[in-house]
Amino acid sequence: MGIGGYDLNLFASPPDCNFLCSVCHGVLKRPVRLPCSHIFCKKCILQWLARQKTCPCCRKEVKRKKMVHVNKLRKTIGRLEVKCKNAEAGCLVTCPLAHRKGHQDSCPFELMACPNEGCTAQVPRGDLAEHQQHCQQDAQQCCPLGCGATLGPAERAGHNCYRELRDAWSERQERSRTLLLCLLRRVRRVHRATSLVRRQLAQLGNFLEEDEALLGGAPQEVGGVPEGSTRAELAKVEIE
Repeated sequence: MGIGGYDLNLFASPPDCNFLCSVCHGVLKRPVRLPCSHIFCKKCILQWLARQKTCPCCRKEVKRKKMVHVNKLRKTIGRLEVKCKNAEAGCLVTCPLAHRKGHQDSCPFELMACPNEGCTAQVPRGDLAEHQQHCQQDAQQCCPLGCGATLGPAERAGHNCYRELRDAWSERQERSRTLLLCLLRRVRRVHRATSLVRRQLAQLGNFLEEDEALLGGAPQEVGGVPEGSTRAELAKVEIE
């Protein structure tokens, strides 16, 4: 394979030697002419001039600004018949070099990636529709061991049913522990609040009992003279 030019094996018949690059020995790609009239692939001559400032053929000094694109030669090479990129896969189409990319975009032998999620297969474009339908049917399947997991093609190869169940059980246990701890914290808060209310009620009861005792022991005022002081007061009245 040439560095900058087209591979000779790409062409349906051997190209004319005037179309070959002296640096990469492939067919000229984006040909440019130097002031000395020698023609090379643009990529090849730029890589050459990065190391040496002379023509690869005649060794004359070269300035990059003096290079000229040879568009007429480029169009001539573009009309050369080439084989399809997928010739080894079975494609027998030949077309002009300039149209090769357009054919490749519709070639039934071109490998295409399956668009189904999880499928990494690459199949010829002509077989893609059939593969995609078959792949889509098999894209999602339940675990054959009965764990309930839905698996795609890429997941089935590494699926461990026991591990899936164990991981699910561990995750559920962790959630249960978290809920239990949260519940215990709430119970403790309720217990502390209840104890506080009980203490406050007990104190309130004590205050009420003390108030009742004070009210029950106070002297009662009556309309007559209290017993025990009647005689003394009467004597005092008589003296007066």
